Amino acid sequence: MRTAENLGNHELIGLRVTVLRDEKPEQTGLVIDETMNTFRLFSGTKRIMVPKQGRDFLFHMENGQNVLLKGSGIMFRPEDRTKKVKRESITIQNLPAETQEAIQ
Repeated sequence: MRTAENLGNHELIGLRVTVLRDEKPEQTGLVIDETMNTFRLFSGTKRIMVPKQGRDFLFHMENGQNVLLKGSGIMFRPEDRTKKVKRESITIQNLPAETQEAIQ
């Protein structure tokens, strides 16, 4: 079962995500594919390729919880990431207020 504490070790395809750059929202969409260096998102009617490097990803979990994963911390092949990611995810409460407001 996916929880905030183990999200980096689970499948991310199918989750809603907000891409953050410098703590500001950049894109929002549904994760439809993942490679070592990128996520492919479905946003509205477009498919967007987003590099992991230099970005943070705020995942919106099914239970309503939001979890932030640093792109540099999840730069592994998806099948390897489930074994290698350190549990360094944080919840939305630790984000600046303006970022919280922008994504809601």
